[in-house]
Amino acid sequence: MSHIKGIGGIFFKSQNPEQLKAWYQQHLGFPETENIMFGWQTLDNPHQRHDTIWSPFEQDTTYFSPGTASFMINYIVDDLDEALAELRAQGVQVDDRVESYDFGRFGWATDLDGNRFELWEPQDS
Repeated sequence: MSHIKGIGGIFFKSQNPEQLKAWYQQHLGFPETENIMFGWQTLDNPHQRHDTIWSPFEQDTTYFSPGTASFMINYIVDDLDEALAELRAQGVQVDDRVESYDFGRFGWATDLDGNRFELWEPQDS
């Protein structure tokens, strides 16, 4: 069975994403970069670095569709194809689309409450 390795991203809608990022930078000390990333390691492999991206999206984004929630979580997996196949076999609504980039592969599914989530297999997995 495929297991989640960690959270790769926290995405949510905002009325003004840039202003919100600046607010978090000013009041909570978030890094002053375009993509706000938090680095971490696991206890079982402390030499491998992972990153979690924190990213507000425009309020009218369709990236979370067909879900209707104002957020989407990205989970890191070792084997995207295996994870998607297991979800399908369990009757979970899984998108047919899989996207590949130089930093990894992505797939999407929907949970019991109708929340869309993203699975990411990093290129270095």
